[in-house]
Amino acid sequence: MSVIGLAVIIIAAIILLLMLLSSSIRILREYEIGVIFRLGRYIGNRGPGFVMIIPGIEKMVRVDKRTRTIDVPPQDLITKDNVPVKVNAVLYFRVADPAKSVLEIENYRFATLQISQTTLRSILGQAELDDLLAKREKINEELQHVIDDLTEPWGIKVSVVEIKDVEIPQSMQRALAAQAEAERDRRAKIISAEGELQASYKLTEAAEIMSKSPAAIQLRYLQTLREIATEQNSTILFPIPMDLIGAVVDKLTRK
Repeated sequence: MSVIGLAVIIIAAIILLLMLLSSSIRILREYEIGVIFRLGRYIGNRGPGFVMIIPGIEKMVRVDKRTRTIDVPPQDLITKDNVPVKVNAVLYFRVADPAKSVLEIENYRFATLQISQTTLRSILGQAELDDLLAKREKINEELQHVIDDLTEPWGIKVSVVEIKDVEIPQSMQRALAAQAEAERDRRAKIISAEGELQASYKLTEAAEIMSKSPAAIQLRYLQTLREIATEQNSTILFPIPMDLIGAVVDKLTRK
């Protein structure tokens, strides 16, 4: 064999070796895990960092462990009190068990989205409109627990579910506005009535105290005259006690 032929064989061997090495070396980032299959059977997880696999025998599936978001499209539903609404939400989840996310479900992201849509319609359909608007935090927690329980066999951990928007028909919006205005009027009237009641109690107490002291009544009378005098009034009426008028009338009739 000539020197040239030997050199060609050596170069070909080196190239083949480099190709094998390049196909067997994997670099996984800190947030990635490699699910390893050997001849089609699951043998474990590897990574992150430098990972080697046997070409042609082993296969690796990358799994991202970072928290992801799913924007649940608007869902048309009818609440418990028969009000049609359109609700959309956002869901935060991550892969807690990489092996289950590969072995138990074909596409865990698509499956999580589908189960979120059905759960959203189911849970919100059992709530009344007032609860949907006022108790959103409680409903979010219930959605999170239900979806998390359903996706747990797939190795998925649902951390947060938030209702983004509740769209109500225009006719119902006007009805809610009228209801809110009536409620504000009711509260205003109750507050005014409570103020009048408290003022009457105080006036009654003041009258009882002043009735025991004629001098206090006279001082209050003078203070009232002073307050009247500060205003731009042209006429001031001075009340005269009836017993004084009666005494004068008696003297005149005797004469």
